[in-house]
Amino acid sequence: MSEPFDDKHQLEMSVKAAQKTVGAATMSMDPDQLEDATSAINDAKSMLQMGIDQHMDDEFISYCSGLIEKLEHQVHEAKH
Repeated sequence: MSEPFDDKHQLEMSVKAAQKTVGAATMSMDPDQLEDATSAINDAKSMLQMGIDQHMDDEFISYCSGLIEKLEHQVHEAKH
């Protein structure tokens, strides 16, 4: 079983990867990149759920959740 710090780091890296992917996708507006961005967001959401299940720090979970919501909004706006 991994240490809580490692899981927290994994969640942080997943959110950062989603941010980078969403940024590139919304700049290019390429449909394939937008789908990749959606996948990256879904990966980050899965990691977030893992963090919630493991009772990570509420403030950190809230911060990550807020970022993910903003990323979802960006991709949604770019697709429509």
